[in-house]
Amino acid sequence: MPRTLWLLIIGMAVNVTGSSFLWPLNTIYIHDHLGKSLSVAGLVLMLNSAASVAGNLIGGSLYDKIGGYRSILLGIVITVMALLGLTFWHGWPAYVVFLTFVGFGSGIVFPSMFAMAGSVWKEGGRKAFNAIYVAQNAGVAIGAALGGLVASYSFQLIFLANTVMYIVFLLIAVFGYRGINTVSGQQTSIIQENGRVKNHTKLYALLILCAGYLLCWVGYVQWQSTIAAYTQELNISLKQYSLMWTINGALIVLGQPFISALVKWFKTLKVQMIAGMVIFIVSFAVAAGAEQFSAFITAMVILTIGEMLIWPAVPTIANQLAPKGREGFYQGIVNSTATGGRMIGPLLGGILVDLYGISMLFAVLMVLYVFAIMTTLVYDRKLKESKKFAHAS
Repeated sequence: MPRTLWLLIIGMAVNVTGSSFLWPLNTIYIHDHLGKSLSVAGLVLMLNSAASVAGNLIGGSLYDKIGGYRSILLGIVITVMALLGLTFWHGWPAYVVFLTFVGFGSGIVFPSMFAMAGSVWKEGGRKAFNAIYVAQNAGVAIGAALGGLVASYSFQLIFLANTVMYIVFLLIAVFGYRGINTVSGQQTSIIQENGRVKNHTKLYALLILCAGYLLCWVGYVQWQSTIAAYTQELNISLKQYSLMWTINGALIVLGQPFISALVKWFKTLKVQMIAGMVIFIVSFAVAAGAEQFSAFITAMVILTIGEMLIWPAVPTIANQLAPKGREGFYQGIVNSTATGGRMIGPLLGGILVDLYGISMLFAVLMVLYVFAIMTTLVYDRKLKESKKFAHAS
């Protein structure tokens, strides 16, 4: 791998380690420490994710216009300022305000990180995006493990640790990313594509794919929100809950040889994604009957295998579909879709649990994954038709 990709990997790991001190515990903090209902907690996380969606789309466009270096610095500075505020003022409603700005700032960063990874190692294909994905989950493993431990002593230290890690990320970006040239100078807008069927078809294909991707995230994020609160009702400790995320991240890092061998069995990224979604359904079926910590660990391990197949595949497909000069925009769509799922998921889950109970939530989620499989099956149908038409003409 190129040296520049290693710098991106290290930066992503530091970034996510910091954020992983807080995000697995957000719902628990709002519900247990601030005394709000699960529905209110879901609304707060929805605001955070809505701001992140805006940041994703703006960050993706900024990447295409001013390059990844300046886009990433802008996002980091906004996030650091918000985290400093959160460190000193984390009561209600200041928590909501600062968490929203954290979502916006961090949202600007992610599309540029993925787009830069694709640009500095084009020949790497899926490997470049998988490397960033693994770095994210190394951060999840470290941050979640330390976060649960620190939170058992003081939530104040959680906010401080998050801030310090983001300042370290700022220093890595300032001194490491300056020389990475990612502005192609050949930006193409959707209008400038002059109605060429091929490029419009690619955009529509990405949007259909992302519809299923959003549903995947609606289900996945329940582990960070409603399922997190549910484990507390079953007297599973914060340390044990955080341990599940540590196992998740560690499996993703250590399980790469297993996944590399597994993906060779799949002929296309589409088949790989569908297999991951079926595994997600199995995971939630196990979680639905779980009452002991060991059962939740089993469900988490199954979930992890599914996400290892799905999450790196979507930005890889987006990079393949993106017209030259619009890589940032397409990665912005992917990241905003994931964030949209994280936005809708906690609120939907909170309402379903408050009104109908946890069993209804699991049933609804499994149905959503069936719909996600359907959209993944058909997303490239028009692309294939366009290729046949092109060959025929």
